[in-house]
Order: sequence, then structure tokens, then C-alpha cells
Amino acid sequence: MLHLCLPRSRLEVGEAFDPHALRAWLTDPWSGAPAGAGPHTVLLYPPSPPDPALPLLAPPPLPPEWLAGDAAALRLVVLDGTWRKSRKMLYANPLLQALPRLPLAPGLPASGYGGLRRAHAPHQLSTLEATCAALAQLEGGHCDRYAPVRAAFAAFMARQVAQREAGRQQGPVPPAASPADC
Repeated sequence: MLHLCLPRSRLEVGEAFDPHALRAWLTDPWSGAPAGAGPHTVLLYPPSPPDPALPLLAPPPLPPEWLAGDAAALRLVVLDGTWRKSRKMLYANPLLQALPRLPLAPGLPASGYGGLRRAHAPHQLSTLEATCAALAQLEGGHCDRYAPVRAAFAAFMARQVAQREAGRQQGPVPPAASPADC
């Protein structure tokens, strides 16, 4: 849904990426970038506590001048998956590990995933919610142009909850017919 709502986004599916392809995705210029400015690529990911067993996961610091400059010069990389899966993706791709990380500002509202997903803490957001918050944060925090994306997500979630509740009221769903039953 997020990729469909953000016209200049790019979607790559996988877990461990070819390093040459990943480097190109992370560094090649893109349409709409400021003239003459190379992209500054940051990873939307919270700080990881130091772990001697995983020393490669320690990212470089995020240069403050990147955040003070034009937000259009930033390329935001987002890993979509469970926390366990995203950590596995990070570990499998040293080029992602080498990116400075953009943590979200504190004080964000609780996730709208509510009835469909269990979070360990109220501040844990879906990928869509976290990306909208990060983009607004990069654009000065006052930008509400991602409200339609969040509204589409809220409508989607409401439909999912309603379908789940309707399924509970109807009882178990019979198994689908197999080719042998035809």
C-alpha cells in the first residue's frame, strides 16, 4: 500500500540482495533529486543496542547536515517485515548495515494496527505508519501531506477487523475443494 501511495518509491523484494544491485539502488541518482546533489541514503531503523555477537550492526552516525539540508536530497530505505525479519535482512546485507540510521522522534501516536497485530510497546508502528512519520519528520515535522496515506491504512485496517469479526461469527471456514474433489 505504501509503495502504491508514494509515486517516487521503489520496491525491492528479498532478504539477502546482490551487493552490486543493492549498491546501485542505494547510490544511483533518481528523478526529482536536486541538481548536482548526490543522494544521501539513510535507513529508517531504531538504534540497536551494542551486541558483541553482532558487531557489524553498529551503524555510522547520521550527519546532522543531512537533516538540516533539503529533505529531497535524502533517500529513505525502509525494511518491511517483523522485527526479527528486518534484523535478519540487516545482518544479511552489509551495505544496509553501513547506512546511517534515522530513528523516529519520540512522542508518536500509538499504532493503528491495533486489533490485528500485537506490539511489544505502543510506540511500535507498522512500516507504513513509521515511514509516514519519518517522511513528515524529514520535512520539518509539520507536514501533514501523508494524512491521506494514513487514512487509507486506517480504512484498510477497519475492513480487516470487520472481516475477521464476521468470520468469527460465522464459525470455522470449510476447507477449499482439492483437485481430487472435482
